[in-house]
Parts: sequence; C-alpha cells; structure tokens
Amino acid sequence: MHLAPEAPTVAAVSVNDMRERIRRKSRLKGRQPEDAAMAEVAQLLGPRPATGFRRDLLIEYLHCLNDHFGVLHDRHLVALAKQMNLPMAEVYEVASFYHHFEIVRGEEAQAPRLVVRVCDSLSCSMTGARDLLAALPERLRAAGQGDVQVLAVPCLGRCEQAPVAVVHQCPVPHATVGGVLEAVDLKPNRAVALHPYAQGAINFDIAECVEASVPAQPDGISPGHTDLATYRAHGGYQTAAALVNGEMDAEAVLAAMEDSGLRGLGGAGFPAGRKWRIVREQAAPRLMALNIDEGEPGTFKDRTYLERDPHRFLEGVLIAAQVVGTEAVYIYLRDEYHGCRALLQRALDDLRAEPPCPLPHIELRRGAGAYICGEESAMIESIEGKRGEPRMRPPYIAQVGLFGRPTLEHNFETLYWVRDIVERGPQWFASFGRHGRKGLRSFSVSGRVKHPGVKLAPAGITVQELIDEYCGGMLDGHQLYAYLPGGASGGILPASLNQIPLDFDTLQPYGCFIGSAAVIVLSQHDRARDAALNVMRFFEHESCGQCTPCRVGTAKAATLMQAPQWDEELLDDLAQVMGDASICGLGQAAPNPIRCIHKYFAHEVGEGPWPGDLPKPRNSPLAEQLLKGAQP
Repeated sequence: MHLAPEAPTVAAVSVNDMRERIRRKSRLKGRQPEDAAMAEVAQLLGPRPATGFRRDLLIEYLHCLNDHFGVLHDRHLVALAKQMNLPMAEVYEVASFYHHFEIVRGEEAQAPRLVVRVCDSLSCSMTGARDLLAALPERLRAAGQGDVQVLAVPCLGRCEQAPVAVVHQCPVPHATVGGVLEAVDLKPNRAVALHPYAQGAINFDIAECVEASVPAQPDGISPGHTDLATYRAHGGYQTAAALVNGEMDAEAVLAAMEDSGLRGLGGAGFPAGRKWRIVREQAAPRLMALNIDEGEPGTFKDRTYLERDPHRFLEGVLIAAQVVGTEAVYIYLRDEYHGCRALLQRALDDLRAEPPCPLPHIELRRGAGAYICGEESAMIESIEGKRGEPRMRPPYIAQVGLFGRPTLEHNFETLYWVRDIVERGPQWFASFGRHGRKGLRSFSVSGRVKHPGVKLAPAGITVQELIDEYCGGMLDGHQLYAYLPGGASGGILPASLNQIPLDFDTLQPYGCFIGSAAVIVLSQHDRARDAALNVMRFFEHESCGQCTPCRVGTAKAATLMQAPQWDEELLDDLAQVMGDASICGLGQAAPNPIRCIHKYFAHEVGEGPWPGDLPKPRNSPLAEQLLKGAQP
C-alpha cells in the first residue's frame, strides 16, 4: 500500500495575527477614544477599581464629567465607554435621556459660562415666569453677560417662592430681572455659583409644627438645620439603636406602623406597614430604594423637611432597614436639590463617623432631571445606571426590584414619620384628622394665597379651611376660583367644591386624587384651561417616550388644548386611550386635567355659556391670548 507523503503543517494564523485580532476586539467599534480624552476622564474618575468601574454608577460618572466641563463632550463619552468597557451606544442613550446632560460635539464646542434656569411650571407661570424668560436674555446681553445661557425648565421644587430662577446651582427665590442680574454679578462662574450652606444648628422637631405652618427662612434658601450632635442630644437615634441592638422587638415596631394608618406620602398611598410586611416575607437578600425625586409641579414638602432635619429621615431609614431586613439602602435625590444633596451627604458622613449602631450599606444617588424617575420602577432603572423608563408589572418591585432583588421602596416623608410614630405611639399620629379622616398631611400650598408654604394639617381638611386657617386667606383682590388638589396630575376642581375632605380616596369620585398633597390655588384672575395646558405641556416634556399613548398623546393633547374651542369628542377619545394603554402613572394621570375642564369648566373652552356672575380673567400672567374674535 502506497501512502502519500504527509503534507507539512501550516498554522492557520500567526502569533502576530492573533495578537492583532485581540487588539481589534478590545477596541470600540466606530470612533476610537482619543488619548487626551482618556487621560481627562481617567483623572476625574480616579484609579480603576480592581473589578472595573461599576455599571450602575454610569450616571454618577456622567455627572462627574458634566460638573467639571459644564457639558458632556462626545470625545469624553467615547473615553468613558472605553473605561467602563461598554458600547458607546449604551453610554450615549443614557446620557441623552436626562435633561441635565447636554451632549456637544466637536473640539470647538464650549459650555456657557453660566446657565440660568427659570421655572415655567404652573406656580411660577402664575407669578410672571414668562415675562422673566422673555426679558432676561436681552438684559444680560445689555449688561455684557451675553455668554450666560437662559433656559426654561420644569418645576424646581420651590413653588412657594415663585417665580424661581437658579443661577447654576444657586436659587434666586421670588426672582426678578434685577435679582437674577445681581446674582450673576455676585456669582460669575460655576465654581462660585453654588447653593449656600447654612452653618447654624437648630433642633427641628416636626411634632412642633403639627397643625401649623413650617416656618420659612428669611432668605428662602438655606434654613438652619439639625446636625448630628443636636439630633442625638434630643434623643435622636435611640430608637434605631435599641432596635438594631435587639433591645426592641421588630414585630412591635411593624405593628405600630400598621396601627398608625400611615400610607405612602409620595402619591400612591399604599399602607406603609403592609408594604414592610410584604417585603419582609421575601427571600433575602433584600434592598431598599428611597425616593426623593420630588418633581411633581407644586410639591416641595420633602425639600422643606430635608433641609431642616436630614437625621429624622435617616433614623427612619435605619428602623425600616432593620425591621424589613434590607442589606443595602439606595437614596435617590433629584438633581435640582443641590443644597439638600450637600446637606444629606454631610449627614451621612457624620453618621458613619459616629454610628449609634451598626449601619447598613447606604449610597446616595443623584438624579439628572427626569420627572419620570419619581415612578418607582423608573427610579430603580436609573439607580442601576440606565434610562429611567418604567417597567411592566408584574413582577412588582417588592418581589423583583433593584438589581433583581426584593426591594422596599419609600418616599422621603413616609420614613420621616417613623421615629415619631414608634416613640409617641401609633394613636398619636392617627388621632389627628377632620371630617372622618385620620392622620396628618403635609400640604405644599402655592398660588394665589397670602402665605404659601408647607402646612402640616389634619388629614381631611378642606381647601377652604386650609386657605383660611393656614395660609392667611387669599391674596388681596383675589377670590378662590379653582384649585389643583394633588399637583399637576391630580386634576382641577372649581371653588364650588371647596368642602371636599382632602385625603386619600376622597377625591376620586370627582375625577381627582390627592397624590403628594400639592395644592395650587387659582383665583378669578386665572383660567383653569390655561392651568390644564401648562401641566399638559409639562407631561409632554417629561414623558419618557417608551410607550406611544403617552409620548404621542401628551403632545397631541397639548396641541388640541391650544384651540379657543376644544374638540370635546376628540380630546375625550385621546384621554381614554392614554389612560387605558399607557405603561405607567404619567400617561394614565395626564388626562385628568382634560376631564376636569370638560366637567367643571366647560364655559372656558366653548362647551357652555360663561356664568353671568363670574368675571372673565384679565391680565393674568398665566393666560394665553385666544385667537382674535374667538369666544372662550
């Protein structure tokens, strides 16, 4: 048998070829990172951790770049993607989702020296924000400040100080053109235009504000606050320490929460004690996500309490973490609250330096300007470093939440009450109330009242009682015409319904809900239709865009609502589709103002005669001119 000689073995690829293939795979597809950009990003992010940069901290890294450069340069995004070993598309889609990140391209692109943000949401628009926005650019140019950018932005969470502007990070309450120009002169660049920090320590006891107004600060910006030493000197953290150290029964604390009747105070109103028990029954490890993304127009209660006493909230966190058995806590704070972020970070640092008991792992996360992240599952997506898009349910986040683990999600104010409920007893909290309701509510009141602010009133109080007893009445020359009982999404009611108890479950029969208890008061100088259009434009701006009924519906509704005479049938159909088919509460609640206008203010949109005893509004900053010759 003849065998052919064996052919010589030839390598399929050389060693150099293999090395080049590995190098190609290690490089990003498309645009490659520049050495200078890589060095700048590396310097800001610090040494690379042994396990690599965490994917869930992507938004924090973007903030780091944005704070330093004033914008996000595309070359830095490429470098960040390389540093994090992520596709450039993934980094870009996250950065482009959030309003506070501005992506610029090209070597010549520069950030403005300063950005002045002016709130154009309802409370600020009622007090002249539109005129402020129109006048500021020209006045800045005339003053030689033409390199200062002016932006109209959604609610800044300072509705009691309307109109509000923010020079970089420094608020200007009750803003005027002159006041903003003065602030720009005093704080001419980003390095100095920061939120002032109050040094004075006070003992802020929430119980002393019951059935009263939370005192306002003279400057409206930096109230005195309770530091760790003051808080502990007045009994702070004793309850948390007793619980963690086994000196107090967790089941007794849980029973107190259930007996108090405390419900979630971020808007949903789910019983807090029941939520604790549900999450507690899930398999470990369990996590906690805390929502301080207070973006609902008209709402500022969480900011008001946080900037006066961060430790009462943190003690509530420790108690909840121990009872439920959560291993880590993530606090999500809206980016607009720069002063609160510095205050809360300092409180956490002080607590870690002098812990009253073993602490869980706690991380403070920074939002980036997205109202939708107030929705619990969108917030969780954002904490994970993703676009803040709501999740489909089920599963619910109590079962599958943050990082796929059972998660206890709470609003800031809900946990703010925990210490007092445990120490004073559940009946103390439940003993307050009017008109058959129980508990306390923190009402954020703004609009046409003499004394806006946070009013800690009994649940079930009526808007008329709230105005008369807590707000000093209406402004001179103004009479109650309408009110929003639950912020932008809670609907609009006429003055004739001023005796409805304001609480969970009392407003639904009227097409409204209390939500976060943000009460915006309109007078006879305002039109409800203008308020409805203002909030619809807010929803259009803040829709995450994930589902078509909300993304397209809010835009179409805002266009249709500009007509002098509304197309009732078309708007009702649109409202029905949005309410039925939207993924989350934004799209589901956005039609509420439409329905309320049809039901209670038909005379304003050409669907009924104008009441003879009701004067038409004149010279209102909120009003928009109707088409010439058109009848409202």
